[in-house]
Amino acid sequence: MARRPLPRILSSGTTSLARGRDLARTAADSATDVLHPLLTIGRGLRVLASTGRRKWSDTPKDKRGPALFLGAACVLVVALVPYGPLCALVTVMAAAAWHGRDRTPVKTGPGEAEAERLGSLYEALVPYFSIAEDPAPLFAHGGAWDKAFGDYAFDDAGRVTRLRIRYPAYFTDGEADARARIEALLHAKSGRGREYLFVWDEEANHLDLSVLAPLPTTIAAQPFVTSPGETVLGFTDAGSVRRTLPVLAGGDEPCDVPPVVWRTGPRSTEPHLLAVGQPGAGTSSLLRSVALQALRHGGDVLVVEGGGSGEYSCLSGRRGVLAVESGPTGALATLEWAAQETERRLIATHRAREAGRPAPDDTRRPLWLLLDRPSVLAHLAAADGRPDPLAQLQVPLRHGRAAHVTVVVAEQFDHLELLHDAVWQHTRARVVLGPASIPQIGEVLGLPPHTTPTGQVPPGRGYARLGAGPVHRLQVPATPDPYDDATHPAHRQAVLDLLPERGPAPGAQAGARDAGRDRLTLAKPLQTQPPAQAQGPAAGTSEIPEVPAEAT
Repeated sequence: MARRPLPRILSSGTTSLARGRDLARTAADSATDVLHPLLTIGRGLRVLASTGRRKWSDTPKDKRGPALFLGAACVLVVALVPYGPLCALVTVMAAAAWHGRDRTPVKTGPGEAEAERLGSLYEALVPYFSIAEDPAPLFAHGGAWDKAFGDYAFDDAGRVTRLRIRYPAYFTDGEADARARIEALLHAKSGRGREYLFVWDEEANHLDLSVLAPLPTTIAAQPFVTSPGETVLGFTDAGSVRRTLPVLAGGDEPCDVPPVVWRTGPRSTEPHLLAVGQPGAGTSSLLRSVALQALRHGGDVLVVEGGGSGEYSCLSGRRGVLAVESGPTGALATLEWAAQETERRLIATHRAREAGRPAPDDTRRPLWLLLDRPSVLAHLAAADGRPDPLAQLQVPLRHGRAAHVTVVVAEQFDHLELLHDAVWQHTRARVVLGPASIPQIGEVLGLPPHTTPTGQVPPGRGYARLGAGPVHRLQVPATPDPYDDATHPAHRQAVLDLLPERGPAPGAQAGARDAGRDRLTLAKPLQTQPPAQAQGPAAGTSEIPEVPAEAT
């Protein structure tokens, strides 16, 4: 016998059904609040009735008659006294309310296992927070831990989740090494595998320890609510930034999360970005996320992939993507053109301002240079006797902010020494992804994080610092290669939905225009001709002039 399908209102999670459940739950909560006194009195009457029944069953049979007669006499006297029944009713209700109150025992202190854990933590801190000259040491072997610890909390497993430590004033809390020793000790004694936040209050001599919740990993690439010039690098803790973005998390559930927003353009103080991580840490996902956001805001993108794994093939031939290069020859041609384009934009903007005209439109169009593992291409070029492609980055890095050119470099920890000094000097926005030690993170970001990094982290998890700002925890939105079948299908589809439509064929002539957008296919080095006169190129022309050396 075939099974009949359920009604639609029961089989589909419609909005009306969900709204009805919410209304019913709200009504039940309101009714509980209103009827709470009656529920308390009813519970107390039940307690009084059970107590009376137990007293009656415990009374011997030869004494039940006199007890019943005494009770009837008391009832008769109460009935004959003026206002007796009313006073008796009030007395019974008060007794019922007293016996029906919530008598759940309130935990006033730690349990035996929790007290033992706090005691061991106190003993471990004694060598660091005590000196022999202290007449009344706050930390001493065999001392009372409750004088130094306060505002503590534990999880279900009995591990510390929140703790305030009071330390003596002579502790050198202004030295980074001394603070790092205390943080490492607390991390080891409180339980590994979690991420702790340490907040030092030097004025009050307090150290607050708290366990941070993991950042969400279910947020995929999507159209973020940002203005042109703003790029969402990822998401962080709620107390770190003053802004939230509406996003769709796993299961298309809308929520507001705090983002780490990187601002680019002529007014940016951090015009270029450096991302560092281990293999599989998520630096390629970060570059894909940046590329999709740049294309959405009408920018042009040049991608140089040193690994040669084809992780950016989904961008080839898309509108706004000028080139995707993975070889030394193509990378050198791409970066040479980018350097010349930066110089051309600077000259055109300068001449327009001298003439009292606004800058041409083609000089204000954002140009993004995305380089993934460029040290590999530098090594291949050196082995083949070719010029180093990274040397062409000096002009875009130095003058890119004024020319609307942004450079994003992603490299691994093992090859950081191959990066040029210009990259380290001009990339003041930094990101570190994947497992890394505190010295490694501090070397790249310039400051150590305020949390303890864990050994096992999901892809795209790390830290970010924009310029001279604080270090933020970061979770990059999931932006996998859409052609990689090993990744999550929903995340791959989200990337495919954000890709722009395909433009002209890759073999189009260099400098060809498509609906007013520059489309360049840099399959070989560009051959440029010097201008006939010392005048700037007209807006909309495709030829790139050769700039004299003194113009740089």
